[in-house]
Amino acid sequence: MNTAGVDGRPRAKTRHGVVEGRTGPGRIAVFRGIPYAAPPVGPLRFAAPRPPEAWEGVRDAGAYGPTAPKPPYPPRFAALLADPDIPGDDCLNLNVWTPAPDPAARLPVMVWLHGGALTRGSSAVPLYDGSAFARDGVVLVSANYRLGALGYGLFPDAPANRGLLDQIAALTWVQENIGAFDGDPGRVTVFGESAGAISVGALLAAPRAAGLFAQAALQSGAPEALPRDRVRAMVRRMAALLKVPATAAAFAAVPTADLVAAQGAASRRSSPLAAGPAFGLVTDPDTLPGDPLREAAVRSAGVPLLLGWTSEEYRLWLAPTGAMRLLDRLGPLAVALARARSGKDRAAVQALREALPAASPAEIAGHLLTDRLLRDPLRRLAGARAADPAAAPSFLYEFAWPSGIPGLGACHALELGFVFDTLAVPAGGHLAGPGAPQELADVMHAAWVRFAVSGSPGWAAWDGGGPPMVFDGPRSGETEESVPAVTPQGLP
Repeated sequence: MNTAGVDGRPRAKTRHGVVEGRTGPGRIAVFRGIPYAAPPVGPLRFAAPRPPEAWEGVRDAGAYGPTAPKPPYPPRFAALLADPDIPGDDCLNLNVWTPAPDPAARLPVMVWLHGGALTRGSSAVPLYDGSAFARDGVVLVSANYRLGALGYGLFPDAPANRGLLDQIAALTWVQENIGAFDGDPGRVTVFGESAGAISVGALLAAPRAAGLFAQAALQSGAPEALPRDRVRAMVRRMAALLKVPATAAAFAAVPTADLVAAQGAASRRSSPLAAGPAFGLVTDPDTLPGDPLREAAVRSAGVPLLLGWTSEEYRLWLAPTGAMRLLDRLGPLAVALARARSGKDRAAVQALREALPAASPAEIAGHLLTDRLLRDPLRRLAGARAADPAAAPSFLYEFAWPSGIPGLGACHALELGFVFDTLAVPAGGHLAGPGAPQELADVMHAAWVRFAVSGSPGWAAWDGGGPPMVFDGPRSGETEESVPAVTPQGLP
């Protein structure tokens, strides 16, 4: 740290002013709510991010800043996924955890981009506490970015992919300021889960993000862009509900609460598993000029990648709503519909049945959809890089430990508490349920730290074939003595 306040609180001098954080357990310095861009209000509501104004004196950075406007999760998901809502206009902010060592230290940095379908989530989710990373010698940064219509609505009078531009602005702030927090701007790893991983994929493909990070990790999300008509259709739905034209100028005049309510109402008829209207990244000459998967494979050749998924991603999408039961009632029709949606042939279905002989129709359909959305594109990305002898390594993983909550299995987002080592954080273990093995969190978190420090998580790079590294541990109701190994398969 640069200085300390009169009461011993840590201070750091950024390009825009001095911030004062707090000291947490283990003498970790924590700074929350630091603005990396101007508040997106008034004429800036649908504009590209602008630098924040400088401030005089010392700015308090003791609490999380405002979160981006968003509708709440439906009740069945809200019971599983924490999503704090902090009001305020200054939502383009970030947080820093640092071990506050010798001021000459230049530590590796990890920048976290949260998930939430690009419509929900924030850096204030308890699971994303960066203390364990700082404890282990990594400076952890987490950032908010604009969501939904504000971040990804497609308008004729506003730049596309504003949420992506926000993320680029946050990474630029890291390059310019992280040295004040003892981080090394040349050793930045950007990582994210779900929509955060999709965002990382876009950053790998975006020319504007070149040089802003050295490594990347994509957890349960692959580079993708939605058809522009799908995004425009969501904007038109909202415009119809608000009774305004489908323009940024018209939407900017709508009170934030009304805009959020309209977005929530318009989204109720959409599903990430279907091809209907949705908010998401689009190809755009200025921000994302080509197919993100193809561009990421080419532009990321020099960037070590950590890529992976959970064994049963689909259970979070389908189980809480009762869709698993519905698909099982549909039987073969459910499998046929999923096969058509995923583009798989009958041989792929037969291979799944042989590998999972006890799987129900809903489980077969879920695996087909998971292949389509996650496993296949991530393998294609890693495979394209493995075919290039000059490319940096790609490391694949699978998280297989099933939640202690019945029906969730090894579902989407379950690995987060293990990666961040926050299973014990209050309100942190909603998805894990009872019996989450701390031993597995120790091993998985250590692998992410190793990747940030050395560019390798501790297992062999993927060569284009074979299985990924598998993270697993004792199941609910089992004792450690009854489980042969709680460390991931293949980890030295």
